[in-house]
Amino acid sequence: MPRSGRLDAPGVLHHIMIRGIERRNIFKDDTDREDFLARVARLLPETQTACYAWVLMPNHVHVLLRTGQVPLASLMRRLLTGYAVRFNRRHKRHGLLFQNRYKSVVCQEDLYFRELVRYIHLNPLRAGLVASLSALNRYPYGGHSGLLGKMSRPWQATEDVLRDFGKTVGRARKAYEAYVQAGMHQGRRPDLIGGGLIRSLGGWAEVKERRGKGQVPIKSDERILGESDFVEAILAQANERYTRQYDLKRQGVGFEHLVERVAELCHMDPQEVVAQGRQQRKVTARSLLCFWAVRELGLPLTALARQLGLSPPGVSYAVQRGEVIVRENHYELVR
Repeated sequence: MPRSGRLDAPGVLHHIMIRGIERRNIFKDDTDREDFLARVARLLPETQTACYAWVLMPNHVHVLLRTGQVPLASLMRRLLTGYAVRFNRRHKRHGLLFQNRYKSVVCQEDLYFRELVRYIHLNPLRAGLVASLSALNRYPYGGHSGLLGKMSRPWQATEDVLRDFGKTVGRARKAYEAYVQAGMHQGRRPDLIGGGLIRSLGGWAEVKERRGKGQVPIKSDERILGESDFVEAILAQANERYTRQYDLKRQGVGFEHLVERVAELCHMDPQEVVAQGRQQRKVTARSLLCFWAVRELGLPLTALARQLGLSPPGVSYAVQRGEVIVRENHYELVR
């Protein structure tokens, strides 16, 4: 069965799960952990991505974040590729470090925000990495200690989380800590890692029973955690993007059309647009080309990188530059 596409849009809340290939450790020591967090500290502000909860476990990572204008796929590619290259070099190993696809679940904020913050931050206690809640309060590789003011991670959106628990920082921290303590014995929560609507209802048997009673049909998707209306809204939003790509292809808008349109806007020869070079006009042209190719036509970064003689991270940077150029100049792909 083909894999479902990613669901993403600016401002969407995601529960991200990153796992080592074959359940192998992705962190061998604190140097690895600090390297990973240094990359997070650089990329989140750069991409205007907000992080509310996070934890580093020996063989996996949980993160709760809200995407900015940069697509989630671009952020994760830059984070994981850079970390894996350094990890392999440092530990003299070769091959894949992560499972082929990190898991990304779009979450309905009003129902699941608090639950996810607590669930993610309790991971070290559930796994036995720390022996007690007081030890978890000081655990340096999870966002819980940051929310309590024990650790400082400037890129963590602690104020946004605490605001949900109280009007003052002191009261909010006490309320948050009490909330975490109340959930200490919940154990694993499969309903919080995807397809949550179905699982939280008691599984498909319960869903079928509801349908048999003539209740409203339930919409579900493994990529989304939320009620039926929320699931439908997210899927509709995603469909708009796919419909746009289909309409462009139906109009005959392909890569060659992009090159010609960019050449027209930048007053260049089409061959000059795809030729390598670091002159400012070429950088501008290729940025426009990459933005429209990835965002409008949905071309894979790797394929585009091969065609233009760039690296995938290079294409990702170009997409970001192109977005700014289009916005500032009000450029349109199809006139």
